[in-house]
Amino acid sequence: MKGGKAKAETTRADAALKRKGADSQRAGKAAKKAAKDPNKPKRPASAFFVFMEEFRVQYKQKHPNNKSVAAVGKAGGDKWKSMSEADKAPYVAKAEKRKEEYNKKMQAYNKRSAEGANVADEDESDKSKSEVNDEEEDDDAESGEDEEDDD
Repeated sequence: MKGGKAKAETTRADAALKRKGADSQRAGKAAKKAAKDPNKPKRPASAFFVFMEEFRVQYKQKHPNNKSVAAVGKAGGDKWKSMSEADKAPYVAKAEKRKEEYNKKMQAYNKRSAEGANVADEDESDKSKSEVNDEEEDDDAESGEDEEDDD
């Protein structure tokens, strides 16, 4: 069955081409992605991660020889699942407070970035003018040096 074998080979080749196309599309999207702003506020921790901050300290006191991060995470997850809503309430409250602070910081950040975009446009236009003037001065200085060398 020569025909069947050839058909299977082309199917594999077509699948490989499709994968290459998908990979190049992913690479293109990654290249287009904007760089992260280091001044942007970090997102707040969820109630579970607020709980884990305290749980890690307690767990390390009880198990000082344990070096496994996975074991700490697994024990914390199991305890979180077994906790009642009343037990989780203080962590939820802390997480909500952090979220409110984050929202305030984000509003301030967005105002600064909106104002900064307008200021940056003005700075660029002034900078380009000064660069043109600097280049003209450099050209004048170079032509003056050439005249002195000729004498």
